Amino acid sequence: MKIDRVLIMVVPLLAASVLPAQSAATWEIGPFTRPANGDPVITPSPQSIFTDPILNASIHWEILHTFNPAAIVRNGKVFVLYRAEDNSGTMQIGEHTSRLGLAESNDGIHFTRRAEPVFYPSKDTQQFREWPGGVEDPRIVETSDGAYVLTYTQWNRSTYSVGIATSSDLIHWTKHGPAFASASNGKYAQLKYKSAGIVTHLQNGRLVAAKINGEFWMYWGEGAIHLATSSDLIHWNPLESAQGDPIEVLRPRPQHFDSTFPETGPPPVLTTAGIVVLYNGKNAVTGGDPDLGPNAYAAGEALFDIRDPTHLIEQTEHPVLKPIMPYEKTGQYAAGTTFAEGLVYFHSQWFLYYGCADSLVAVATAPHK
Repeated sequence: MKIDRVLIMVVPLLAASVLPAQSAATWEIGPFTRPANGDPVITPSPQSIFTDPILNASIHWEILHTFNPAAIVRNGKVFVLYRAEDNSGTMQIGEHTSRLGLAESNDGIHFTRRAEPVFYPSKDTQQFREWPGGVEDPRIVETSDGAYVLTYTQWNRSTYSVGIATSSDLIHWTKHGPAFASASNGKYAQLKYKSAGIVTHLQNGRLVAAKINGEFWMYWGEGAIHLATSSDLIHWNPLESAQGDPIEVLRPRPQHFDSTFPETGPPPVLTTAGIVVLYNGKNAVTGGDPDLGPNAYAAGEALFDIRDPTHLIEQTEHPVLKPIMPYEKTGQYAAGTTFAEGLVYFHSQWFLYYGCADSLVAVATAPHK
């Protein structure tokens, strides 16, 4: 697959806060509002059956949960790659097998899905990393030549890593293994890491992977957010401190929605103000945001310097999206979750796709000013 250098075309983003009582910084994307009907856009489908290539058996692959989506615009439609869980394993989070389904929409809200998953564990070079836990929590970016790069979690129920895959049509995929497999002579082979978003910019109305200072950049990690760079979008090298550890560019904040476990959300967006990183934060049981329940996940935004992507300029004090609706606070993760993973620019506005309580997919929209 040919991956060309991307020339940065910076497009201004102006926004307001999601909460009307708060003042907003001009760099934020938002405010986000839910569709008028307030319903999830993708829900479990018990009738969907897939012949699993490892088990060689028919599986109800999206019977339990459909959540944590990636999103991309292709041929004038929104395509969502969503995580779907079957009913194998024990009834605990992370103990089912996950595969990725594909759904498409003309309006970004009403979706038609394919009957079978398009990305899943198979008898390939990544089976030992992806079975039996599966492939989870995708993020996706487009390249300058119209191809696609997927970052996702490889989970074998023992360890996990960020996997990289590429496609020209969103249906047929080539797996390239862990993002850091070749970094520092295998130094990161045993590292547990997930949640990776590649920096993008608006190009001809679509979000496309962008180069800064001659390289592609990826914000990654949970608990703290880190950085990595790449020349080809497939092989990545974490940025390290003088001590040789991955640098931390965003950490938990006491008394805030991200008081524990900040985690990279959808692919960040390069703007005139800087790099806007939408991220997810987990509220602490004690010492967190008093307006959120303990362990609830909400989404915020951070601004990083375009000249130095390690430099954090500003963060939102409050969430730009938090669990409010009943379906965001009941389900597999009952503490409440609005887990942002997919962001697209479509019909002259922003569409943010997110997982609800590890059970459903919903969307919120924001104007582009």
